[in-house]
Amino acid sequence: MRTLQKGALVPQMVDSTTVLWGQTIVYTAYVLAILIVMGVFAYNITRDGKSPTVKDKLFYTFAAFLVILGMSLHVVTYNTIPWVPSDVHASGIEADKEFHITVADHEFSLPTERLMIDCDDMVRFNVTSSDLTYGFGLFRQDNSMMFQMQVVPQRADNKLLWEFTENGVYNIRSTEYSGPLGYQMIVEDAVEVTGCDVDAAGGTQ
Repeated sequence: MRTLQKGALVPQMVDSTTVLWGQTIVYTAYVLAILIVMGVFAYNITRDGKSPTVKDKLFYTFAAFLVILGMSLHVVTYNTIPWVPSDVHASGIEADKEFHITVADHEFSLPTERLMIDCDDMVRFNVTSSDLTYGFGLFRQDNSMMFQMQVVPQRADNKLLWEFTENGVYNIRSTEYSGPLGYQMIVEDAVEVTGCDVDAAGGTQ
């Protein structure tokens, strides 16, 4: 298999907090546009006592506008949502480091007590479960989530690529419901990133 350099296909990742705010603003505007149309329609019904006649041309124009807008959101954000390019091209990206992590009986087992990562490393997390469906999420010290994935039992393809560009000490948590004991699945200070010029939000330890 031909190995591709990480920079050739995957642009520098945008911080997930920035992505969250951007998505919140865009999708809120998208929903408000739909609600306004629904409100106008409901107002006309209550005012006139009957459903107003909507011309076919107007209806299909509005429907097409929503479809185009919705698709455009995904196209425009393709290179800004951090995990999309690396997921699409995962098979051709050479990781700088790879960590094999196992999960069983509601407990994470790491290869070392703390996973050490250098700045700008492209890291592949390979997580396997022997019993239940868990989640694997990396969280900052302020409890905001950097990324997460679902870990399906008895499968070897629970893998996630991530490029680290900020210093920080991060916690691992399960992000899927796996019964009453799932709440305790937290490994504090499990990952440390060093060598960057920027510190992660929420501080480091």
